[in-house]
Amino acid sequence: MKTIINSPLAPAPVGPYNHSVLVGNTLYVSGQIPLDQSTGQMIMDTIENETHQVLKNIGYILQEAGMTYENIVKCSVFVSDMELYGRINAVYASYFNENTAPARELVQVANLPRYVNVEISCIAVK
Repeated sequence: MKTIINSPLAPAPVGPYNHSVLVGNTLYVSGQIPLDQSTGQMIMDTIENETHQVLKNIGYILQEAGMTYENIVKCSVFVSDMELYGRINAVYASYFNENTAPARELVQVANLPRYVNVEISCIAVK
């Protein structure tokens, strides 16, 4: 049985999907982009701010599910330019304890929704 979990604090899905789906103790979180739901603005002034907004959106969804970043076991990071890796990684690292950080891949893609520079999805376990 699956439970749909959406957060009013995260940007509304723009297609036939939900923020996340909980199956048993596992939460599957859809890819998040740097849209600030409170202002309706895309945060793209710096890659650092863009990455923070993406991770904040993920945090809102985790909170709605009764979880935190510590519950994340796997992240998929998609970037528009691999040259941004170090700067994205520095922000990403501030959200996780290095000793318990999730598994992850970071891949460069041709384009992302709304031409953002970073999108992150994840899997979390309660």
